[in-house]
Amino acid sequence: MLQQDCQLDKEVCRKARLARDPRFDGQFFIGVLTTKIYCRPICPAVSPKEQNVRYFDSAQQAACVGLRPCLRCRPDSAPRSYAWQGTQTTLNRAKALIDAGVLSGPEGQSVETLSERLGISSRYLRKLFNDKMGISVKGYNQYRQLLLAKQLLHQTELSITQVAFAAGFTSIRRFNETFQQTLQLTPSELRKRTAKSQQNHQANNDVTVNSVNSANNSIGVVALKLQMSFRPPFSWAKQHHFYQVRAVSEMEWLDDELSYGRSFTINEVSGYFSARLDASRHLFNVEIVLENESGLTQLGAVINGIRRVLDLDANISQIDNVLETITPLAEQMSQGLRLPGVWSVFEAGCRAVLGQQVSIVQASKLLNQLVLAYGEERLIGDKYVKLFPTPEAIAIAELTELKMPVARKKALNALAQFVDKNTHAEPDLWIAIKGIGPWTIAYAKMRGLSDPNILLCGDLVVKKRVLALYSEQAEYNDYDYLAISQQLAQKSAPWGSYLTFHLWNLS
Repeated sequence: MLQQDCQLDKEVCRKARLARDPRFDGQFFIGVLTTKIYCRPICPAVSPKEQNVRYFDSAQQAACVGLRPCLRCRPDSAPRSYAWQGTQTTLNRAKALIDAGVLSGPEGQSVETLSERLGISSRYLRKLFNDKMGISVKGYNQYRQLLLAKQLLHQTELSITQVAFAAGFTSIRRFNETFQQTLQLTPSELRKRTAKSQQNHQANNDVTVNSVNSANNSIGVVALKLQMSFRPPFSWAKQHHFYQVRAVSEMEWLDDELSYGRSFTINEVSGYFSARLDASRHLFNVEIVLENESGLTQLGAVINGIRRVLDLDANISQIDNVLETITPLAEQMSQGLRLPGVWSVFEAGCRAVLGQQVSIVQASKLLNQLVLAYGEERLIGDKYVKLFPTPEAIAIAELTELKMPVARKKALNALAQFVDKNTHAEPDLWIAIKGIGPWTIAYAKMRGLSDPNILLCGDLVVKKRVLALYSEQAEYNDYDYLAISQQLAQKSAPWGSYLTFHLWNLS
């Protein structure tokens, strides 16, 4: 059984909830025993007395003791938190796959199949969830589906049937029963309350509530808008610049300094998203456009992918606190610097191969040529977009458009062939491919999987910046680079990827 409800210190939680500190949003949840509800630390309701409060690491834990989510602060919209996972890599991977929807929908895998994919027994996987979260694997997935459904009911105009399937349920009856049993009201009741709340909000504040339009159903296109929260601080200007200098025409777009968008394909569902920063409310307003209604079954995976690409779930204050202990870096750090992801690990691998031993400008030029030549163009809604080429397309491509050594072209072909035949293989297995080395694999894991602990010591820019920092520290003059990098990896763990980006952003 779970040993404690919340790993954060009780006094820390008390101060954070009384201050309504957004930096703790999603890191813990507040159970109010008198009202039988649970809230986010930023809930605008009157703060309850401390003796009536119980703290939880996750929404699922709060639900397990019979609490229902608050209708004011909407815990389903909180940034996600992974603090309770500690260093257990297997649990991290299992939760990431479940969040991506592998157990949901008509083609969802069984717990046994998921366990095989993770290389462990189903008994051990169930034990991990029970010990660390106090909930079963299926129970965790079901509550995750309910929170997604609740978010869609609050923020969109999708029909209740569409919401059910988008959340991963395969039966409307089962969806309604589970929703009512767990959240203690029906989906239609929740929608009516949401509509009334929005009307009151508009009347009192004379503003337009950000609702969602499911549009163009005559041709099958579905467009919807969601709000995606994050914990401050957020160094969006630097992240925006990083995207801008590496952007691919028609596949990515940055309409102004507050926005970023791109096309995507996931489980044979294509579409695009456009995200716009609302810094004052610590969220992005995100428009998602799917090319057909059947793509709603992958909506949960799409949302999960967008949050990962923008790195919205990072506990950035905790990360910055760790990196600030690295003395030579502390004074030059940019607070709130995050990991700008790409949509897939295969795309990240291709970017890494194209970027071997060339400048960022040249790598970006090669990437644009690759997508222009081999990426499929689609009309989705009223927008023409380019999709990143599939492994199958690059596996057989001649790549004559790319002005680079033949060896690297062959490495790109070989990588695509391997991924095409081994869809779920870990990037570490790419090392058997000629022309793919540790740097390429590490880069792909950092940007394609958002692995938080990749310190790219073999990167020439990282090496240059590290040596420049430590040359000014007298006590490190006798250290060689290997010793320094090993020490940095130890000090920055488990946030080595963030250190990599901080070093890249130093002038």
